[in-house]
Amino acid sequence: MNSHRKKPWITPLAVAGWLCAAASSALAQDSLRARNLAATCANCHGTNGQARDGMMPLAGVNADWIANTLGQYKRGEKTATLMQQIAKGYTDAQIRLIADHLAAQVATK
Repeated sequence: MNSHRKKPWITPLAVAGWLCAAASSALAQDSLRARNLAATCANCHGTNGQARDGMMPLAGVNADWIANTLGQYKRGEKTATLMQQIAKGYTDAQIRLIADHLAAQVATK
């Protein structure tokens, strides 16, 4: 056998490995970005959505509900002391990241 013969399956495997690594890296970056964006919520809703002192907890709350509610604040359909100003500062994609992040948190109460 010719030891210099190329193995055609090596390149597809290498590409597949690179794509998996790139996707994993992108997910990690999105997760970090989501956590950083959601940190703004901690001022009122507690770290990772674990609210105290009468504020609404957001940990474990349905992501669609969070995203829809933030969208209502952003569009001015719903008002509160600060939420409409805060929501207007986010893109719809950022709101989705925040909602997904908070929904993934485990409520401690």
